[in-house]
Amino acid sequence: MYVEKQNPLSEAYLRFLQLAKAFKFDNAEVEMDANERALLDVLALCWYEGQPMSVREAIALDHLGSPATLHKRITRLRQKELLIAFNQDGDRRAKYLIPSEKTLDFYGYLGRNLQKVQSPVNE
Repeated sequence: MYVEKQNPLSEAYLRFLQLAKAFKFDNAEVEMDANERALLDVLALCWYEGQPMSVREAIALDHLGSPATLHKRITRLRQKELLIAFNQDGDRRAKYLIPSEKTLDFYGYLGRNLQKVQSPVNE
């Protein structure tokens, strides 16, 4: 089935997805599946809102997977240097997860491309 051209906003978002898919970290592609990306987005958003999530809270996100699966994803994201775990002052029991500089560069790239695809729509 063929669908006619989408409206400008649909085209802009699809172009954004196309650009986002092509992103490379340090000129070497980092493998990140959709589930890892969803987890990274949730953790980065919590950090951005000033409430970094602890590992315990992250593995309780049952809509993203089982605790064991989420723990593996966190480990993989840390190995890929996309997440940083830290302890808050005075509390060594809980580890909190925040995006790394590499992740912030990724979001910066996405933001720049979002601006690129918005420009023709706004004119």
